[in-house]
Amino acid sequence: MESFELAKSAARLLDEKKAENISVIKIDDISSLADYFVIANGRGSTHVRSLSDELEEKLKLMGVMPMRIEGYRSDNWVLMDYGNVVVHIFTQEARDFYDLDRLWADGVKTDWQEDRFLMEYEAKTEETP
Repeated sequence: MESFELAKSAARLLDEKKAENISVIKIDDISSLADYFVIANGRGSTHVRSLSDELEEKLKLMGVMPMRIEGYRSDNWVLMDYGNVVVHIFTQEARDFYDLDRLWADGVKTDWQEDRFLMEYEAKTEETP
């Protein structure tokens, strides 16, 4: 799976599970760490773990396995490394503290919802005579 498609899929899956403040940042021009960072937060530590469990499970069904998962037992941050895509799931407090959005501000924020809005629009236009 292409890295942008993987990043969009991760963002959508997190969104379906009610993650908050989801960002997809293209960093391949400024770092060799990955092509994209997906950053999201949950409402608390239990929600953060639930988000990471769901994401891991759904991506496995799509044939995508994480290279490693860090921080699962922590109370505030899980990092899921999928090679060219790294997913960070925080509590709001941890996200504010680490402020990856600011640290990676030189990256390009991408519109991971664009296709979804297009599909919704097309579905609505097909319904109306």
